[in-house]
Amino acid sequence: MAILTGPSWGPASNGAPEQLVILCHGVGADGNDLIDLAPYWARVLPDAIFVAPHAPEPFDMAPMGRQWFPLSNLDPAKLGVGVRRAAKVLDLFIDEQLAKYALPPTAYALMGFSQGAMTALFTGLRRVNAPRAILAFSGALIAAETLRSEMKNHAPVLLGHGEADQVVPAFLSRDAEAALREVSVPVEAIFSANLEHGIDDLILDAGALFLQKAFAT
Repeated sequence: MAILTGPSWGPASNGAPEQLVILCHGVGADGNDLIDLAPYWARVLPDAIFVAPHAPEPFDMAPMGRQWFPLSNLDPAKLGVGVRRAAKVLDLFIDEQLAKYALPPTAYALMGFSQGAMTALFTGLRRVNAPRAILAFSGALIAAETLRSEMKNHAPVLLGHGEADQVVPAFLSRDAEAALREVSVPVEAIFSANLEHGIDDLILDAGALFLQKAFAT
């Protein structure tokens, strides 16, 4: 099984970490793509360590970048197989990072963008020790049909998506919101009117507030 590595940042307080936030990048990027979110969110989580792992596989459609699972075949069954393989790797990484920083088993949150959002959603809701929050931006809920039977927690979820996204259409987050409500997962969703495939200040601010609330309880 692949061993994940990637950049980390914090804590801003210069003390020992009290929370862990794992940032999962999109396909064709790597952990460096999201680690710059850390200083922004550290304003509300000054004692958090932010870690942005590089996805386990080389991107199979370009000479650079990483992927959590292949997207060359968008058949739902193929995507399900891929995300399950990725989840095993991310699952192990979460446990390794919690142990590394001597943190309690629930002192963490997951954030993902695009394919990373798909991976974070799939993995987070199937862990025995629930994350404090799952932030899934410009993503989708893979294997929604098995979620009810496989989920092991009801971690709160924040979905964020640009209405002008032509890479991963916004309706996929609307579908995810409906599916999550169907299985009683607390979910909030924010849609940014003119945003394409990315993260803007509206979604960043919503993420900061969501993380702050999650770790305050």
